[in-house]
Amino acid sequence: MRKKIVIILLIISAVLFFVFRNKNSEVKTSNVQKGNIKEELVLSGEVTATNYAKLSFETSGKIIYVGVKEGEKITKGRLISKLDSTVLNSSYQIALSNLRIYDATAQNILDQVKDNSNDETFAQKDLRTTAEANKDKAYEAVITAKRNLDGASIYAPFNGIVTYLLHPFTGVYTSLGIVEAEIIDPTTMYLNVLADQTEVTKLKKDQKVKILLDSFDGKEFEGKVANISFTPKIGESGSVYAVKVEFKNIDLTNSQFKIAMTGDAKFVISEKENVLYLQNNFIKQDKLGSYVKIDKKQKKIYIKTGIESEENTEVIGDVKEGLVVYD
Repeated sequence: MRKKIVIILLIISAVLFFVFRNKNSEVKTSNVQKGNIKEELVLSGEVTATNYAKLSFETSGKIIYVGVKEGEKITKGRLISKLDSTVLNSSYQIALSNLRIYDATAQNILDQVKDNSNDETFAQKDLRTTAEANKDKAYEAVITAKRNLDGASIYAPFNGIVTYLLHPFTGVYTSLGIVEAEIIDPTTMYLNVLADQTEVTKLKKDQKVKILLDSFDGKEFEGKVANISFTPKIGESGSVYAVKVEFKNIDLTNSQFKIAMTGDAKFVISEKENVLYLQNNFIKQDKLGSYVKIDKKQKKIYIKTGIESEENTEVIGDVKEGLVVYD
């Protein structure tokens, strides 16, 4: 009985061996086809916006006013948030008062020496110059105080939507430089991609682009090249250039696009119609050049290649439409 089991197992093993050997020995084939082919350049990037700002106070202090909510549409110049400016306003008013004092003094001195423009003594010149300099310093102090006072308020730099508020309430302290609010104008969103020095020369302004965002599986959006940077991007290794790709025929405000979404931009570099082409993996290379195999015995036909798409390559030479080639 044990011998029969062993024999049966050997037979099964032999059958499986021949089945898998024949399966693995199957040679893949393809046919030379005729049609249109596009050479495309695919660059990756992410969504950003021309009008996108992170806003901070220029001083530290206590928030006494918040005039917006997250998600609210606002217009340029709208007051978003404000700090207690009692001390800053006091400094500004003192600066204005000092300016009035030094201005009056300077006017008085100038009136005293007005008849001595041709024979002004060194003492008169010293008196006049000191008065004028004090007035100038007082004026600069006013500018500084006013700048500090203005820095206690945050205003919308453009029309847009408030997407973030660190403190949507009053009565809390905040520090200099902390991002207090973010605002974006969705209509200015675009895809920012990077091209190296060998790729950027293939692109041009107003070139049509197909955009594929990772968040929208399989969906293509129309776009065009709006700008190509003349200088490489700082912080990137090698010479890498930013390419601004605008969305076309899309209601960006209601598009569900978000800042920092990633995706690809497909640029058509060249296109040919009615040419012979073959799947890329069926074109082989040796020291003599490119070739295709036309039978299982490895018979070769050497060819030249033209433009290449993601899947297919144009073939030129002694080949015809429908020719069967082997992998």
